[in-house]
Amino acid sequence: MEINLDSAVVPIRERRLGSVSGYVGTANDLVERAAAGTLAERGRTFTQCLSCSEMCAVSLLAYIQDAAVVSHAPLGCAASFGGMNQLNRWGQFKRGLPVGNAHLVSSNITESDTIFGASAKLERAVRVAYERFAPKAIFVATACASAIIGEDLDGPVDDLERELGIPIVAVHCEGFRSQLWSSGFDSAYHAILRKIVKPPARRRKMVNVVNFWHDDVFSDLLNPLGLSANLIVPFSTIAQLETISEAAATVQMCATLGTYLASGLEELHGVPAIKAPQPYGISGTDAWLRALGRATGTESAVETLIAEQKAGIAAELAELRAELKGRTAYVAAGSAHGHSLISVLRELGVTIKGGCFYHHDARFDHGDLAGDTLRHVVNAYGDFKVGVCNKQVFELVNLVRRIKPDILIVRHGNLAVWGAKLGIPTFLLQDEHLSLGYRGLVRYGRKVLDFVNNPALVKHLSRHTRLPYTQWWLEQDPYAFLKPERAD
Repeated sequence: MEINLDSAVVPIRERRLGSVSGYVGTANDLVERAAAGTLAERGRTFTQCLSCSEMCAVSLLAYIQDAAVVSHAPLGCAASFGGMNQLNRWGQFKRGLPVGNAHLVSSNITESDTIFGASAKLERAVRVAYERFAPKAIFVATACASAIIGEDLDGPVDDLERELGIPIVAVHCEGFRSQLWSSGFDSAYHAILRKIVKPPARRRKMVNVVNFWHDDVFSDLLNPLGLSANLIVPFSTIAQLETISEAAATVQMCATLGTYLASGLEELHGVPAIKAPQPYGISGTDAWLRALGRATGTESAVETLIAEQKAGIAAELAELRAELKGRTAYVAAGSAHGHSLISVLRELGVTIKGGCFYHHDARFDHGDLAGDTLRHVVNAYGDFKVGVCNKQVFELVNLVRRIKPDILIVRHGNLAVWGAKLGIPTFLLQDEHLSLGYRGLVRYGRKVLDFVNNPALVKHLSRHTRLPYTQWWLEQDPYAFLKPERAD
């Protein structure tokens, strides 16, 4: 990959990585076709809902503690501000930071502005953010409306940056550019690489950890190696982000989230990106730690840590495996993190009835298949049925109703209620760090066991719930609205 910092725009994942949001088959077939370059998009003739690139970009940047974000968009695009603020306050509390509101401003583009232009509103919104929050940097995120009218964003942003004397960064993340909302993560990281990160003055025994907003479980894995965990981007400061080029390596809890930033730091500043499966399940954590050890010269300490951690969980893991033997699960989650969750379930002895991932990247920004999380799952635990479905509830309900797993694992809140309506214990995994590492197996196993052993509530709910879908649809093939493959 070549990152062009002269451009404010990141090529979308469909073009850059050959990513798709429609597929049905097996995990092994998906892996092999992606590697061979024969994986093609299957669009949908009907779509119920989608997430948005702008929301993903803003949801990362809004949690930089001393920055502000301007959403150059109609007010409706600010509907997620309340939820983002809640997560910001929750994450601050969990990380031991002062609890306060996120620094978010909408330029409030109206119908009239789409005709006559909204540059004055953009300037006013940036000044409001500067005066209200005294930020160390301001990120200006585009949305569909501001992009459709061809609004010049980069020129005014550069002028305001010179005037106000702080980094003001254009983030081109309008939703219509990509069917994959994870393209918004790339836009946010590109903005950070362009105008926030500085060249390294030295190398430190610090590891960048690209993560979301939950508890720090990485320090337990890194501190015994003489390394410190530098959790980014949520809840970082601008000063902290300026020096991420000085790290000894960059790791991530989810390749979907973090490979663009990790690859960019490697390409631009020589910080090694750890190319290995994410640390979920024993096999993945082994590979991840050993790759980190090779990059940081801590191989001997890594082997000691691996032995100690495995010994520490052996007895309880054996008990959990015995209690979960014969149980079945279905997973609906983001791409790489969904793969990782299946690794953990297989380590616990749970049978996988299938997986639904929100997209699939055929290639990787770092260009190395060692980080292919789905390939790792197939090689370590065997094949299973898989679909690529960008949170289409009508497909999930149809499919899970047929499969009837003992537990449904979902990553996003809008999917959790549907398992309950079907009478299936549904685990909404809000803390993506829960299952990470060796001890994560035990933490996760306890949660899964709680859900499958206590189905009374969802069974009761299902008896009093009427699904909104007709019997006609429930008798159709779950992927009946997928189009045939196209080569473009």
